Amino acid sequence: MTSTDHDAGLDDAGLDVDAAAEPLRRALARHLADHGLLADSRWRRAVETVPRHRFVPGFYASTGRRDEQGLPVWEPVTEQIDRERWLASAYTDTTLITQFDAEEPDWDDPAPRAGGGPTSSSTLPSLVLRMWLDADLEEGHKVLEIGTGTGYSTALACERLGDYGEITSIEVDDRRLHQAANALYGIGYAVNLAVADGLYGYWPHAPYDRIVAACSLRAVPVSWLAQTRPGGKILATLSGWVYGSARVLLTTAVDGTAEGPLLPGTISFMAARAQERPAPGNPADWDALTRSAPGRPARYAPGRLDEATDEAFFGRFLAQLAAPNTQQLTSPDGDTMHLIDITTGSAATLTSGGDGYTVRQAGPLRLWDAVETAWDTWDRAGRPGPETFRMHVQPGRQSITHVGSNDLDFLLPVTEPAPTRTSYH
Repeated sequence: MTSTDHDAGLDDAGLDVDAAAEPLRRALARHLADHGLLADSRWRRAVETVPRHRFVPGFYASTGRRDEQGLPVWEPVTEQIDRERWLASAYTDTTLITQFDAEEPDWDDPAPRAGGGPTSSSTLPSLVLRMWLDADLEEGHKVLEIGTGTGYSTALACERLGDYGEITSIEVDDRRLHQAANALYGIGYAVNLAVADGLYGYWPHAPYDRIVAACSLRAVPVSWLAQTRPGGKILATLSGWVYGSARVLLTTAVDGTAEGPLLPGTISFMAARAQERPAPGNPADWDALTRSAPGRPARYAPGRLDEATDEAFFGRFLAQLAAPNTQQLTSPDGDTMHLIDITTGSAATLTSGGDGYTVRQAGPLRLWDAVETAWDTWDRAGRPGPETFRMHVQPGRQSITHVGSNDLDFLLPVTEPAPTRTSYH
């Protein structure tokens, strides 16, 4: 699994780039060490060794401008366009967007683009490291990584484990995996790669000691439990259609269940593609559902969903748990916010006026009532952080509960069937 000479087979220009990257890697390692992420010398060596620029032939940077339709304009950055900017960016602790709308760019001749949803990126190194550190990789582990992406995080894990572990990494996008494979194998990392939907795990190399997801999920696939050894760990990011996120570290049991704490911090990943938010339709149609419904004063302004604090970030996740199939639509002027549930036809509309907001609700579920109840209970409890919650997973049922309180219990949306038991346990 160890790498070979990183410069092998490169031309003179490539050698110059690799030489210029060495001090940038050391500087990145110092930055991460200053933030307490490289206490383990084996991880520091990995950061100082893995050439991130080999995994990012290009990325899109925001121009800060919008086109005539109001869409944000993105410009490509490659070695050919601006070598200094491209190389420096590769060794900053930032996420580099490499794909929009599942459309793979031609990095030999990339074009600017407007709008779109990011569907692949090279995640900021500090987040990648925190992910691997939380998973507690050790020599001898068999690891399944869900979401290869560019392959940079895979390379770090390969470098850390060396010849004393086995890593399998799967990616649903065949073009993404092809590029990652070229980089990983070109450098010399012996890793198992496959095009596969991570929601089903990857049976051929199971059972695993660790399953680590580099994408967010609405619920933990039960197949992952069946593919993890008893006592093994699953690290996943939970999210949904309101884009609230929390991480969980589960430990599997012999009976096919798993349990573990939510982890602190405000980490988020792109959604697993099969679980991305469905198109919501025309906001005016949802507005029409609630227009004739009776209104009442809202106890909270909708802006609480968008506050930029760690505490509010977790509050958004709790709101999402309270109304798990909900999406948020906000008017361009910010005066009207809709919560909609396309699975039940429920909707809540909040409009500003006077001293606060009025909420009108329609359909079988009272979405804003559910959010307010969750926030009321959370506020009364002193707004406890994610580390005071635990997740319990069993076939057909997944829940998140607050330790010491029965008033903050939530069920996650589970729709997949339980897999057939295997002999791994």
